[in-house]
Amino acid sequence: MEQARKWLDGASRIAALTGAGVSAESGIPTFRGAGGLWRQFRPEDLATPEAFARDPLLVWEWYDWRRRLIAAASPNPGHAALAEIERRAGAFALITQNVDGLHERAGSRCVLKLHGDIWQVRCTGCGAEKRDDRTPLPSLPPRCECGSLLRPGVVWFGEPLPAGIWAQAEQAASGAEVFLVIGTSAAVYPAAGLAWLAKSAGAKVIEINPEETGLSAAADVSLRGKSGDLLPLLI
Repeated sequence: MEQARKWLDGASRIAALTGAGVSAESGIPTFRGAGGLWRQFRPEDLATPEAFARDPLLVWEWYDWRRRLIAAASPNPGHAALAEIERRAGAFALITQNVDGLHERAGSRCVLKLHGDIWQVRCTGCGAEKRDDRTPLPSLPPRCECGSLLRPGVVWFGEPLPAGIWAQAEQAASGAEVFLVIGTSAAVYPAAGLAWLAKSAGAKVIEINPEETGLSAAADVSLRGKSGDLLPLLI
């Protein structure tokens, strides 16, 4: 912990990658693990373009349920600590695989959302996008003013990451002096490869996770525990 704190205090360029474990500490179920099932469905079977084409109502019922859980949740001390790190750093980028918006609610400003935003909706017809914070949504599946179906503004399995956001994430990782990897199982690529990119560019990699992951081998320091407990200690 002391070594990680020294690296963080001495760095002017910091980047962080966060995953579902950070949100789980606020009570939001993860894709994988004991809370990963909704009704009898696996999230991996619902978060696909094919599932939406087959049964948009079912997919939207799941997302509406998730939106209500998120709306009732609050940022945890880990979220708050990352916002404080950003305030202190000369340059900081928060790269997240989470779609819930809790980082922004905690005060983070430079957030690169690799997997989109659950509070955004996009028209499958005209392509219009807008933010919709209502919970629950008044009708399912929701429709655009043009009459076409709206879909969640998230990246589904089988879809590419947003090119512009990914380019910014790669730039932040390759330019960081310290790269934090927090609450991610390192099971989803290419996001999981950002730690290796940062390390190859000379960054000190600090991992925070309750368990060993596929990224632990890349870490200069692995801190075992919850991000809400350990991140406040780093600052």
